Amino acid sequence: MSVLSSVQIREANAHLAAVHRRVTELERRLEAAERTVREQAERLISKDRELQAAVRELGLRKDREIADLQTKLHDSEGIAQKLQNVIQEKDSVIAQLRHRNQLLDKITRSRPLLDNLLSYMAEAERLQSVHIPHLDTILPEDNELPLLSSTNGSMNISTNDRNFSVSEDDTEEQDQDDAIFGTTV
Repeated sequence: MSVLSSVQIREANAHLAAVHRRVTELERRLEAAERTVREQAERLISKDRELQAAVRELGLRKDREIADLQTKLHDSEGIAQKLQNVIQEKDSVIAQLRHRNQLLDKITRSRPLLDNLLSYMAEAERLQSVHIPHLDTILPEDNELPLLSSTNGSMNISTNDRNFSVSEDDTEEQDQDDAIFGTTV
């Protein structure tokens, strides 16, 4: 075996000391890196927990908003249905009012004829007690109620007769006081 010289031993010791320093430095750096990685991992885990909590909160808020919107939608649908019912009722009332309007238009167009008829009826009522001679001898031909009945020589006009009519000749007497026979429509 060969004997190492003192220079070689010093060089070997210096080399070992340098390797030892290098290993110590690397261990220290490794430990710092591990510490940094642990701290980063802990921060990431903490951040992940915060994000998960935020996601859960967003999910809960979203669910609450969806529930609120569903409630509002349900309420709006109820209101819309009520409004549809109101519209249908109003349409029905409008249809009835249109029909009444048409009837009133027809009545207004027929009013002059009705006024004439009323004036003729009033004139007939005024003539109830007109005396006609020789009326006592007239007998009814059948069992129906006569248009004229005689009592002590006076003439009574029956308004119950179904055959009563107003002729065209009677319309000439429109000069009567129409204000007495006016109607309200």
